[in-house]
Amino acid sequence: MTDTPARLLTLLSLLQTPREWPGSELAERLRVSPRTIRRDIERLRELGYPVEATLGAEGGYRLVAGAAMPPLLLDDEEAVAIAVGLRAGAGHAIEGVEEASVRALAKLEQVLPGRLRRRVGALQSATIAVTRGDGPSIDPRTLTTIAAAVAGPERLRFAYRARDGADSKRLVEPYRLVSTGSRWYLVAYDLDRGDWRTFRVDRVAEPFATGARFAPRELPVDAAEFVRRGLRGGETYAVDVSFGAPADVLPGWLRQHAEPVDGGCRVRFSSGDSPEWVAARLALTAVPFTVHTPEFLAAAARALASRLTAAVAPAPEG
Repeated sequence: MTDTPARLLTLLSLLQTPREWPGSELAERLRVSPRTIRRDIERLRELGYPVEATLGAEGGYRLVAGAAMPPLLLDDEEAVAIAVGLRAGAGHAIEGVEEASVRALAKLEQVLPGRLRRRVGALQSATIAVTRGDGPSIDPRTLTTIAAAVAGPERLRFAYRARDGADSKRLVEPYRLVSTGSRWYLVAYDLDRGDWRTFRVDRVAEPFATGARFAPRELPVDAAEFVRRGLRGGETYAVDVSFGAPADVLPGWLRQHAEPVDGGCRVRFSSGDSPEWVAARLALTAVPFTVHTPEFLAAAARALASRLTAAVAPAPEG
């Protein structure tokens, strides 16, 4: 193989297989001399790939973990598997990895050949994901389109359905995607309204990047804080709840704030969500709980319990 770039890519693809490759076997596979293999290994090291060599008559090479993550080479099956997995997760706000998943999916789909995109779409349409059910589903293509516009940065057009059901067309300068663990939000500067706005991504339809670049404006506060303020008119409140079970049975958004107490755990955190939404999420844990403060959250929990009880028909006698 005389084409050096093609040979290096083939060599890297072989080394990404978790095994040690004797130099003679690599030379045979690539139809070059062992000396050429040694030179190519040095080139890969210069590019940041941590290739480790072992001593001996034969000698061997393998790719090891390094201080940084160099680019990976994926075959068709590997690329499809990763894209399907990222799409399945990106449709729901997954705590801890949500933003990184969307960024990775946007990068991968940008370079996927059309034939592989069709395979990914076919696999996704043929499967159903069972999720925890406390947040709306989102088309991963919507997320990746928005994420790519944020990274551009490019102005974004989309149709939007407001809380009251009113439909509108928006032209924005996208700033950040923010996940609350149950919903995705887009923080953007609305050009028609001349102000910063928060958009629920599950209410966004037909987004497309216009191709018009822009210089990002400076958001007055952190994007996550901007979303929290918008959820309750700019206010947050302290929540104090006891659960009748250990912390390890709680979802991550509660577990990270939990402290063990007799008979269970106590959770204290700040929220910008509506009390009705927080009460519903607490109920979805399926763990007995008691709201200590604030009183309006306890009232929301009582109202939710009353509505659910009224919705259940009485059991037939006998």
